[in-house]
Amino acid sequence: MKRPALLVPIMALLASTTPVAAAPTPGLVADPLASPMWDNHAAWLLGKAPVRFDPAVIVTMPDVTENQHVFPVTVDARALGKVQRIVVLMDLNPLPVAIDYQPQGALPYVSLRIKLDQRTPVRALVLTADGVWHVGGRWIDAAGGGCSAPPVSRVKGDWAQHLGEMRGKLWHEAADTRLRVSVRHPMDTGYVDNIAAYNIETMQVRGADGAALGTMTINGSVSEDPAFTLLLPPTQAGPVSIHMADSNGRTFDGRLAP
Repeated sequence: MKRPALLVPIMALLASTTPVAAAPTPGLVADPLASPMWDNHAAWLLGKAPVRFDPAVIVTMPDVTENQHVFPVTVDARALGKVQRIVVLMDLNPLPVAIDYQPQGALPYVSLRIKLDQRTPVRALVLTADGVWHVGGRWIDAAGGGCSAPPVSRVKGDWAQHLGEMRGKLWHEAADTRLRVSVRHPMDTGYVDNIAAYNIETMQVRGADGAALGTMTINGSVSEDPAFTLLLPPTQAGPVSIHMADSNGRTFDGRLAP
């Protein structure tokens, strides 16, 4: 399988530029979380598209950050109907975008684990077919250091022996088919001394007929050994294939049957 193309050049932008203070986007609704970085992020991520802070975007997170290196976040936007993109954003992280997900044949739902470098709003930005961005999220307290401490596998020194090992499960539920997949990878941010940035960059999920179910751009602010849960339509009966590629050009493939 060919390496999937990036959805949008978000990661390249992050690598090549440092966000600078920007004037509020014309017509942008005031941020209910009063984040000092929201106008900046909205300007370079959303442009002049209309934005709605919407309770229909359900972002589920723990109230307490027990481990800033592994913080679970679930985004459920099924109430919005057809969704084109889901972006998970941490306003005050040095790597603010965790994922940019296109739920092509999948339902607009994703669960993952992220790193938190300090107290920050954690949000989901959801683009619907009418060109409107729907935003949900809240402030999360964190001790800090999630992006600037080495991953456990680097400390143990065994990361290379297990690089790319993939595990997953695909099972039917009453209203959908649930897919969970994880892969062994250090997900280095580049903010640790003498450790260059190195992370999974893309993931693509395809059905038995080869049709794309979901495509995701992934950044180093996703936790070490990333794990994702997606929801597929209940009619998804056959096996699915999973293709990942990292920033060093390595690819990892897996196949799951219900």
